[in-house]
Amino acid sequence: MPKTILISRTDNIGDVVLTLPMAGIIKKYFPDILIGFLGRAYTKDIIENCVYVDEFIDVNDFLNQSVSICGKRIEAIIHVLPSPILAKRAYFLAIPQRIGTTNRFYHWLFCNKLIRLSRKKSDLHEAQLNLKLLSFLSIHQQFSFPEIYSSYGFGASQALPENILKKINKNKFNVIFHPKSQGNGKEWPLEHYIELAKLLDKNKFKVFITGTKQEERKLEILFNEIDDLVINMCGKLSLNEFVSFISICDGLVASGTGPIHLAAALGINALGIFPSIRPIHPGRWQPIGQHAYTFYSETECNLCKGQIFCACMKNIEPNVITKKLEELYLLKFPA
Repeated sequence: MPKTILISRTDNIGDVVLTLPMAGIIKKYFPDILIGFLGRAYTKDIIENCVYVDEFIDVNDFLNQSVSICGKRIEAIIHVLPSPILAKRAYFLAIPQRIGTTNRFYHWLFCNKLIRLSRKKSDLHEAQLNLKLLSFLSIHQQFSFPEIYSSYGFGASQALPENILKKINKNKFNVIFHPKSQGNGKEWPLEHYIELAKLLDKNKFKVFITGTKQEERKLEILFNEIDDLVINMCGKLSLNEFVSFISICDGLVASGTGPIHLAAALGINALGIFPSIRPIHPGRWQPIGQHAYTFYSETECNLCKGQIFCACMKNIEPNVITKKLEELYLLKFPA
Protein backbone atom coordinates (compact mmCIF):
# COMPACT_ATOMS: atom_id res chain seq x y z
CA MET A 1 0.00 0.00 0.00
CA PRO A 2 1.54 3.34 -1.00
CA LYS A 3 2.00 5.96 1.71
CA THR A 4 1.84 8.84 -0.77
CA ILE A 5 -0.29 9.19 -3.92
CA LEU A 6 -0.12 11.87 -6.59
CA ILE A 7 -3.38 12.52 -8.52
CA SER A 8 -2.60 13.97 -11.94
CA ARG A 9 -5.27 16.15 -13.57
CA THR A 10 -3.73 19.07 -15.44
CA ASP A 11 -6.66 20.45 -17.42
CA ASN A 12 -9.46 22.91 -16.61
CA ILE A 13 -11.39 23.93 -13.50
CA GLY A 14 -14.46 21.75 -14.06
CA ASP A 15 -12.33 18.67 -14.74
CA VAL A 16 -10.32 19.32 -11.58
CA VAL A 17 -13.44 19.81 -9.43
CA LEU A 18 -14.84 16.47 -10.62
CA THR A 19 -11.53 14.81 -9.70
CA LEU A 20 -11.40 16.14 -6.11
CA PRO A 21 -13.74 13.39 -4.78
CA MET A 22 -10.99 10.91 -5.64
CA ALA A 23 -8.89 12.46 -2.86
CA GLY A 24 -11.82 12.34 -0.45
CA ILE A 25 -12.56 8.70 -1.13
CA ILE A 26 -8.90 7.67 -0.80
CA LYS A 27 -8.82 9.41 2.59
CA LYS A 28 -12.05 7.65 3.61
CA TYR A 29 -10.53 4.23 3.01
CA PHE A 30 -6.92 5.07 3.90
CA PRO A 31 -6.80 8.16 6.18
CA ASP A 32 -3.03 8.05 6.62
CA ILE A 33 -2.15 8.23 2.93
CA LEU A 34 -0.70 11.62 1.94
CA ILE A 35 -2.26 12.96 -1.24
CA GLY A 36 -0.68 15.33 -3.72
CA PHE A 37 -2.54 16.84 -6.65
CA LEU A 38 -0.65 17.59 -9.86
CA GLY A 39 -2.20 20.51 -11.71
CA ARG A 40 -1.64 23.75 -13.54
CA ALA A 41 -0.94 27.00 -11.69
CA TYR A 42 -4.32 28.22 -12.98
CA THR A 43 -6.16 25.64 -10.86
CA LYS A 44 -3.97 25.88 -7.75
CA ASP A 45 -6.52 27.89 -5.76
CA ILE A 46 -9.20 25.27 -6.46
CA ILE A 47 -7.02 22.35 -5.46
CA GLU A 48 -5.75 24.01 -2.29
CA ASN A 49 -9.35 24.62 -1.18
CA CYS A 50 -9.86 20.85 -0.90
CA VAL A 51 -9.26 19.59 2.64
CA TYR A 52 -8.34 16.12 1.38
CA VAL A 53 -5.37 17.30 -0.69
CA ASP A 54 -2.19 17.55 1.37
CA GLU A 55 -0.10 19.37 -1.24
CA PHE A 56 -0.52 20.98 -4.66
CA ILE A 57 2.28 20.25 -7.13
CA ASP A 58 2.67 22.45 -10.19
CA VAL A 59 3.05 20.53 -13.44
CA ASN A 60 6.08 22.60 -14.44
CA ASP A 61 7.84 21.74 -11.18
CA PHE A 62 7.05 18.06 -11.71
CA LEU A 63 8.58 18.17 -15.18
CA ASN A 64 11.69 20.10 -14.26
CA GLN A 65 12.76 19.31 -10.71
CA SER A 66 12.56 16.84 -7.86
CA VAL A 67 9.19 16.98 -6.09
CA SER A 68 7.66 15.29 -3.07
CA ILE A 69 4.41 15.19 -1.10
CA CYS A 70 4.92 16.88 2.28
CA GLY A 71 8.61 16.04 2.07
CA LYS A 72 8.02 12.36 1.38
CA ARG A 73 8.79 10.42 -1.77
CA ILE A 74 5.92 9.95 -4.22
CA GLU A 75 5.07 6.23 -4.17
CA ALA A 76 2.15 6.20 -6.63
CA ILE A 77 0.78 8.42 -9.39
CA ILE A 78 -2.70 8.16 -10.93
CA HIS A 79 -2.85 9.52 -14.48
CA VAL A 80 -6.48 10.69 -14.41
CA LEU A 81 -5.87 12.84 -17.48
CA PRO A 82 -3.68 10.83 -19.85
CA SER A 83 -0.50 12.65 -20.90
CA PRO A 84 2.47 11.02 -22.65
CA ILE A 85 4.86 13.65 -21.27
CA LEU A 86 3.75 13.16 -17.68
CA ALA A 87 3.65 9.37 -18.01
CA LYS A 88 7.21 9.38 -19.31
CA ARG A 89 8.35 11.75 -16.56
CA ALA A 90 6.81 9.57 -13.83
CA TYR A 91 8.61 6.57 -15.33
CA PHE A 92 12.00 8.32 -15.31
CA LEU A 93 11.39 9.54 -11.77
CA ALA A 94 10.99 5.84 -10.87
CA ILE A 95 7.71 6.38 -9.04
CA PRO A 96 7.03 2.79 -7.88
CA GLN A 97 3.32 2.56 -8.82
CA ARG A 98 2.24 4.28 -12.02
CA ILE A 99 -1.46 3.88 -12.80
CA GLY A 100 -2.96 4.48 -16.24
CA THR A 101 -5.60 3.11 -18.57
CA THR A 102 -5.07 0.38 -21.15
CA ASN A 103 -6.31 2.49 -24.08
CA ARG A 104 -3.22 4.74 -24.27
CA PHE A 105 -0.27 3.04 -25.94
CA TYR A 106 2.26 5.11 -23.94
CA HIS A 107 0.77 3.78 -20.70
CA TRP A 108 1.92 0.33 -21.81
CA LEU A 109 5.44 1.77 -22.02
CA PHE A 110 5.52 3.91 -18.89
CA CYS A 111 2.88 2.61 -16.44
CA ASN A 112 3.08 -0.62 -14.47
CA LYS A 113 -0.54 -0.82 -13.30
CA LEU A 114 -3.00 -0.73 -16.19
CA ILE A 115 -6.76 -0.41 -15.72
CA ARG A 116 -9.24 -1.19 -18.45
CA LEU A 117 -11.34 1.95 -18.78
CA SER A 118 -13.00 3.50 -21.82
CA ARG A 119 -14.64 6.89 -21.31
CA LYS A 120 -15.88 7.64 -24.81
CA LYS A 121 -18.86 5.27 -24.94
CA SER A 122 -19.50 4.88 -21.23
CA ASP A 123 -22.82 5.84 -19.64
CA LEU A 124 -21.06 6.76 -16.41
CA HIS A 125 -20.41 10.32 -15.26
CA GLU A 126 -16.88 11.73 -15.55
CA ALA A 127 -16.49 11.70 -11.76
CA GLN A 128 -17.57 8.05 -11.59
CA LEU A 129 -15.13 7.15 -14.36
CA ASN A 130 -12.30 8.87 -12.48
CA LEU A 131 -13.02 6.72 -9.44
CA LYS A 132 -12.66 3.52 -11.46
CA LEU A 133 -8.92 4.19 -11.38
CA LEU A 134 -8.93 3.48 -7.64
CA SER A 135 -9.25 -0.24 -8.35
CA PHE A 136 -5.47 -0.44 -7.88
CA LEU A 137 -6.24 0.19 -4.19
CA SER A 138 -8.89 -2.57 -4.27
CA ILE A 139 -11.64 0.06 -4.27
CA HIS A 140 -14.10 -1.39 -6.78
CA GLN A 141 -17.33 0.29 -5.68
CA GLN A 142 -19.40 2.26 -8.19
CA PHE A 143 -20.07 5.47 -6.31
CA SER A 144 -23.44 7.22 -6.34
CA PHE A 145 -23.81 10.98 -6.83
CA PRO A 146 -24.52 11.57 -3.09
CA GLU A 147 -21.36 9.63 -2.20
CA ILE A 148 -19.41 11.74 -4.68
CA TYR A 149 -20.63 15.15 -3.59
CA SER A 150 -20.10 14.26 0.06
CA SER A 151 -16.44 13.60 -0.85
CA TYR A 152 -15.53 16.97 -2.40
CA GLY A 153 -14.09 18.41 0.81
CA PHE A 154 -14.23 21.73 -1.02
CA GLY A 155 -14.91 25.16 0.45
CA ALA A 156 -14.14 28.85 0.23
CA SER A 157 -11.05 30.18 2.00
CA GLN A 158 -10.70 33.76 0.77
CA ALA A 159 -12.28 36.52 2.87
CA LEU A 160 -14.08 38.95 0.58
CA PRO A 161 -13.56 42.71 0.87
CA GLU A 162 -16.46 44.74 2.23
CA ASN A 163 -17.17 46.39 -1.13
CA ILE A 164 -17.92 42.93 -2.58
CA LEU A 165 -19.85 41.63 0.43
CA LYS A 166 -22.19 44.61 0.44
CA LYS A 167 -23.32 43.78 -3.09
CA ILE A 168 -25.20 40.77 -1.72
CA ASN A 169 -28.83 41.51 -0.83
CA LYS A 170 -29.95 39.13 1.91
CA ASN A 171 -33.58 40.01 1.22
CA LYS A 172 -33.33 38.73 -2.34
CA PHE A 173 -32.26 35.58 -4.17
CA ASN A 174 -28.72 36.37 -5.34
CA VAL A 175 -28.01 34.54 -8.60
CA ILE A 176 -24.95 34.49 -10.84
CA PHE A 177 -25.18 34.21 -14.62
CA HIS A 178 -21.91 32.93 -16.12
CA PRO A 179 -22.60 33.07 -19.89
CA LYS A 180 -19.20 32.27 -21.42
CA SER A 181 -17.05 29.14 -21.30
CA GLN A 182 -13.71 30.30 -22.76
CA GLY A 183 -14.52 28.08 -25.73
CA ASN A 184 -14.58 24.91 -23.63
CA GLY A 185 -18.17 23.90 -24.31
CA LYS A 186 -21.51 24.66 -25.91
CA GLU A 187 -22.98 27.94 -24.70
CA TRP A 188 -26.55 28.98 -24.00
CA PRO A 189 -27.28 31.96 -26.29
CA LEU A 190 -26.74 35.44 -24.86
CA GLU A 191 -30.24 36.45 -25.93
CA HIS A 192 -31.57 33.76 -23.59
CA TYR A 193 -29.62 35.19 -20.66
CA ILE A 194 -31.00 38.62 -21.57
CA GLU A 195 -34.56 37.30 -21.64
CA LEU A 196 -34.02 35.41 -18.37
CA ALA A 197 -32.88 38.60 -16.64
CA LYS A 198 -35.98 40.39 -17.93
CA LEU A 199 -38.28 37.58 -16.78
CA LEU A 200 -37.00 37.53 -13.21
CA ASP A 201 -38.79 39.80 -10.76
CA LYS A 202 -36.20 42.41 -9.74
CA ASN A 203 -37.91 42.71 -6.36
CA LYS A 204 -37.06 39.07 -5.69
CA PHE A 205 -33.79 38.48 -7.55
CA LYS A 206 -30.43 40.18 -7.74
CA VAL A 207 -28.46 39.10 -10.80
CA PHE A 208 -24.67 39.15 -11.17
CA ILE A 209 -22.79 38.55 -14.43
CA THR A 210 -19.39 36.89 -14.03
CA GLY A 211 -16.59 36.06 -16.44
CA THR A 212 -13.02 37.05 -17.24
CA LYS A 213 -12.03 40.54 -18.35
CA GLN A 214 -11.55 39.16 -21.86
CA GLU A 215 -15.05 37.67 -21.83
CA GLU A 216 -16.54 40.99 -20.77
CA ARG A 217 -15.96 42.35 -24.28
CA LYS A 218 -17.95 39.46 -25.72
CA LEU A 219 -20.84 40.32 -23.39
CA GLU A 220 -21.23 43.88 -24.63
CA ILE A 221 -24.59 43.13 -26.26
CA LEU A 222 -25.88 41.75 -22.96
CA PHE A 223 -24.81 44.78 -20.91
CA ASN A 224 -26.18 47.17 -23.52
CA GLU A 225 -29.56 45.47 -23.24
CA ILE A 226 -29.91 44.81 -19.50
CA ASP A 227 -27.28 46.91 -17.76
CA ASP A 228 -29.94 48.22 -15.37
CA LEU A 229 -30.99 44.68 -14.37
CA VAL A 230 -27.60 43.10 -13.60
CA ILE A 231 -24.35 43.76 -11.73
CA ASN A 232 -21.22 43.35 -13.85
CA MET A 233 -18.57 41.36 -11.94
CA CYS A 234 -16.46 40.38 -14.96
CA GLY A 235 -12.73 40.57 -14.24
CA LYS A 236 -13.31 41.96 -10.76
CA LEU A 237 -12.48 38.82 -8.75
CA SER A 238 -9.45 36.59 -8.39
CA LEU A 239 -10.20 32.88 -8.69
CA ASN A 240 -10.11 32.48 -4.90
CA GLU A 241 -12.44 35.46 -4.49
CA PHE A 242 -14.72 34.06 -7.18
CA VAL A 243 -15.04 30.81 -5.22
CA SER A 244 -15.91 32.79 -2.08
CA PHE A 245 -18.38 34.95 -4.00
CA ILE A 246 -20.14 31.87 -5.40
CA SER A 247 -20.35 30.43 -1.89
CA ILE A 248 -22.33 33.42 -0.56
CA CYS A 249 -24.74 33.57 -3.49
CA ASP A 250 -27.92 31.49 -3.72
CA GLY A 251 -27.55 30.13 -7.23
CA LEU A 252 -25.56 30.04 -10.45
CA VAL A 253 -26.74 29.57 -14.03
CA ALA A 254 -24.23 28.43 -16.65
CA SER A 255 -23.56 25.90 -19.36
CA GLY A 256 -21.14 23.02 -18.81
CA THR A 257 -18.20 25.11 -17.69
CA GLY A 258 -16.03 25.24 -14.56
CA PRO A 259 -18.17 27.61 -12.44
CA ILE A 260 -21.22 25.32 -12.59
CA HIS A 261 -19.13 22.56 -10.99
CA LEU A 262 -17.72 24.99 -8.43
CA ALA A 263 -21.27 25.99 -7.47
CA ALA A 264 -22.35 22.36 -7.10
CA ALA A 265 -19.29 21.49 -5.00
CA LEU A 266 -19.91 24.52 -2.78
CA GLY A 267 -23.46 23.34 -2.16
CA ILE A 268 -25.38 26.24 -3.70
CA ASN A 269 -28.08 25.88 -6.36
CA ALA A 270 -26.28 25.01 -9.59
CA LEU A 271 -28.45 25.25 -12.72
CA GLY A 272 -26.49 23.67 -15.56
CA ILE A 273 -27.57 23.93 -19.21
CA PHE A 274 -26.25 21.19 -21.49
CA PRO A 275 -26.38 19.97 -25.09
CA SER A 276 -27.49 16.45 -25.92
CA ILE A 277 -24.34 15.59 -27.87
CA ARG A 278 -22.17 12.73 -26.68
CA PRO A 279 -19.71 12.82 -25.01
CA ILE A 280 -20.50 16.33 -23.64
CA HIS A 281 -24.09 15.49 -22.66
CA PRO A 282 -25.30 15.89 -19.05
CA GLY A 283 -25.02 12.16 -18.34
CA ARG A 284 -21.26 12.64 -18.56
CA TRP A 285 -20.77 16.21 -17.34
CA GLN A 286 -23.74 17.39 -15.26
CA PRO A 287 -22.88 19.16 -12.00
CA ILE A 288 -22.92 16.84 -9.00
CA GLY A 289 -24.19 18.43 -5.83
CA GLN A 290 -27.01 18.32 -3.30
CA HIS A 291 -28.61 21.28 -5.07
CA ALA A 292 -27.57 20.65 -8.67
CA TYR A 293 -30.11 20.80 -11.51
CA THR A 294 -29.67 20.02 -15.18
CA PHE A 295 -31.52 21.34 -18.23
CA TYR A 296 -31.17 19.84 -21.69
CA SER A 297 -33.08 19.04 -24.85
CA GLU A 298 -34.60 15.57 -24.90
CA THR A 299 -33.67 15.16 -28.57
CA GLU A 300 -30.04 14.24 -29.23
CA CYS A 301 -28.38 16.83 -31.44
CA ASN A 302 -25.70 15.89 -33.96
CA LEU A 303 -25.92 18.92 -36.22
CA CYS A 304 -23.57 21.34 -34.53
CA LYS A 305 -20.47 19.45 -33.42
CA GLY A 306 -17.45 21.73 -33.34
CA GLN A 307 -19.55 24.86 -32.91
CA ILE A 308 -19.88 26.97 -29.77
CA PHE A 309 -23.57 27.61 -30.35
CA CYS A 310 -25.91 24.69 -30.64
CA ALA A 311 -29.52 24.25 -31.77
CA CYS A 312 -30.36 21.96 -28.86
CA MET A 313 -29.02 24.58 -26.43
CA LYS A 314 -31.11 27.30 -28.08
CA ASN A 315 -34.21 25.12 -27.69
CA ILE A 316 -33.92 25.32 -23.88
CA GLU A 317 -36.23 28.25 -23.22
CA PRO A 318 -35.49 30.92 -20.58
CA ASN A 319 -38.95 30.44 -19.01
CA VAL A 320 -37.86 26.91 -17.95
CA ILE A 321 -34.96 28.36 -15.98
CA THR A 322 -37.19 31.15 -14.65
CA LYS A 323 -39.67 28.62 -13.30
CA LYS A 324 -36.92 26.73 -11.46
CA LEU A 325 -35.46 29.92 -9.99
CA GLU A 326 -38.93 30.95 -8.78
CA GLU A 327 -39.25 27.57 -7.05
CA LEU A 328 -35.87 28.03 -5.40
CA TYR A 329 -36.83 31.55 -4.33
CA LEU A 330 -39.88 30.15 -2.51
CA LEU A 331 -37.66 27.63 -0.75
CA LYS A 332 -35.48 30.45 0.54
CA PHE A 333 -38.41 32.74 1.32
CA PRO A 334 -41.47 30.57 2.08
CA ALA A 335 -44.74 32.46 1.68
